[in-house]
Amino acid sequence: MGTTRFGISLDEELLRRFDSIIKGKGYGSRSEAIRDLIRDSIVQEDVEEGGGEAVGAIILVYNHETRELADNLTDLQHHFHKAILSSLHVHLDEHNCLEVIVAKGPARDLKSIADRLIGTRGVKHGKLTLTTTGSNLK
Repeated sequence: MGTTRFGISLDEELLRRFDSIIKGKGYGSRSEAIRDLIRDSIVQEDVEEGGGEAVGAIILVYNHETRELADNLTDLQHHFHKAILSSLHVHLDEHNCLEVIVAKGPARDLKSIADRLIGTRGVKHGKLTLTTTGSNLK
């Protein structure tokens, strides 16, 4: 498969702002930046459909002193051991911890795992960030 060139029309101010953003991010050309934007749209579409293979980072912030919370989070991670690849535990201060859990599997499964972990009593904040494994991107 070859490369296709195409033109687009943009408002001058929109293009000026885009050029400023991509320069700040270190892109060598508009084409590189546009390719990344297109890839991001494709990844988001795949993730929203939910069935494709994805990788995700589940980020949790919690007070480690909450009764049985650490044990509950560990038990859940063991329950989903086939999907969970790794975890990182950081002590933020004398009470609060950050946990980053990396998981791989169908996007809908990762969303379900994240919901279970984030919904655990005592978790102050949680977020799931999903992306592609990269196998379907050019």
